[in-house]
Amino acid sequence: MNKRVITAIAGLGLTVGLLGSGAPAGAQVGTAGESTAAVVAAPKAPKGARAVVQVAPNPTAKRGQEVTITGHCGGGKGLKAVLAGLDRQHPVLQNIRIIEDDPKGFVAKATLAPKVGNGVGPVFVDCGGEAGVTLLVTHV
Repeated sequence: MNKRVITAIAGLGLTVGLLGSGAPAGAQVGTAGESTAAVVAAPKAPKGARAVVQVAPNPTAKRGQEVTITGHCGGGKGLKAVLAGLDRQHPVLQNIRIIEDDPKGFVAKATLAPKVGNGVGPVFVDCGGEAGVTLLVTHV
């Protein structure tokens, strides 16, 4: 991965954390007798960080369980890599296989690492110019 993609991934990780701690979308505001929904719009992701990624099932329940990584590249060239965890010594996912690298809809498969515990870990995708991140919750 190049420096630009790594910077975008780091920014995405911070954005996920900030959005996760904010007020819920659709929070109710108004005066007596009035009820209106406030729409909380998420900021548009910066160039280099527009890929979208999901993991299913999420949360996972068993070590060795197969998960499916899907999404789109948000203008990137196609799925190049999937990374999970914060370092190579403690991976969250193993045996990552890219099944379909189409930028409009990619699919990858992986298995939950045998030594992973309960917690939350990032899953990053590199789409050749665009990056994306989501969080994988584990309850083993």
